[in-house]
Amino acid sequence: MALKFEDYYKVLGVSRNATGEEIQKAYRVLARKHHPDVNKAPDAEERFAKIGEAYEVLKDPEKRRKYDTLGENWKHGQDFRPPPGFEGFGGGQRTGSGSFQGGFHDFFEAFFQQQMGGAGRGRSAGGFEDLFGQGGFGGGGPRAQARPRPAQESELTIGLNEAYAGSTRQLTLSTSEVSKSIDLRIPPGTTDGTKIRLRDENLVLRIRVGRHPDFELMGRNLTTTLRIRPWQAALGDKAEVKTLDGPVDLTIPAGTSSGQRLRLRGRGLPNPKGDAGDLFVRVLIEPEKDLSAEARSLYERLRDLS
Repeated sequence: MALKFEDYYKVLGVSRNATGEEIQKAYRVLARKHHPDVNKAPDAEERFAKIGEAYEVLKDPEKRRKYDTLGENWKHGQDFRPPPGFEGFGGGQRTGSGSFQGGFHDFFEAFFQQQMGGAGRGRSAGGFEDLFGQGGFGGGGPRAQARPRPAQESELTIGLNEAYAGSTRQLTLSTSEVSKSIDLRIPPGTTDGTKIRLRDENLVLRIRVGRHPDFELMGRNLTTTLRIRPWQAALGDKAEVKTLDGPVDLTIPAGTSSGQRLRLRGRGLPNPKGDAGDLFVRVLIEPEKDLSAEARSLYERLRDLS
């Protein structure tokens, strides 16, 4: 069995001994560079999701440790050969070698979720055979009174823009004899943790929404940050705020304090079964750094009047 190893360190452009801070910094730079709202390249959305996928693994010490154990078994650009003992992942009699082309992230999650089991003759232990619903990789004999097998689970990381607007992803499932492409529809308003079942493939995909440089996601609600000047906070003003559907005007009430959250109703993720989530704008007041003589005089006068 072979598949292309996905070098998450190369995706983020960091060394294999990079610190967590270096990984986070690289992610933020790349996420902004390849954000679909900024980068109009045809593959920008896919590249943006891949960057988020790499960061989700490398930012987590445990996931990173497990990922790094694969390092001795790969050479970038060549087929990855799973470590010893992985032969049982799929069970049944085999006459050919199977190949998994659903993406290295899917393999990585499946491998480290301990979904391997022993396989006796004539029955499946789960794994690739169950994962793709192929009934074996070309050597299994007929099965008497076969019991329905529980669906296997894997993860798919998508971008926040995909979660908001929806998209279609093409997945390729392959064996040595058959290659099958599936169009996976991701509906608008898909939240982190949503499960999408592919009944014909006996597969359940758990959706993970990757990090976004401008928004934090919690359920269907989004949070972003707006920086304003002291006079805007004191007197009130209007300011332009980014949303996933384009910029909108936000009214800043007079007397707004730093850290206060203002709500834009219905500007979060859509909900096909009810009200959409909200966008919360966290206000941060930025102090004036380079004051002119006139501005300093006005601040001193304000101080004296207080």
